[in-house]
Amino acid sequence: MKNIHRSTNNRVFAGVIGGIADHFDWNPGIARLIFFLLSLTPFPGIIVYLILWMVMGDPE
Repeated sequence: MKNIHRSTNNRVFAGVIGGIADHFDWNPGIARLIFFLLSLTPFPGIIVYLILWMVMGDPE
């Protein structure tokens, strides 16, 4: 199983969503859309993004 890390190619801000998309073999655009929709709900998407940014490994 490959390790999860931030993306170097699919990055808009820090590569977190791109890294998640790479890890699960998802389309990065769809992953960003899902994150955007979750951020509009009471779910604290921005806080989760920042935590993932700190926890995920550096881009390879």
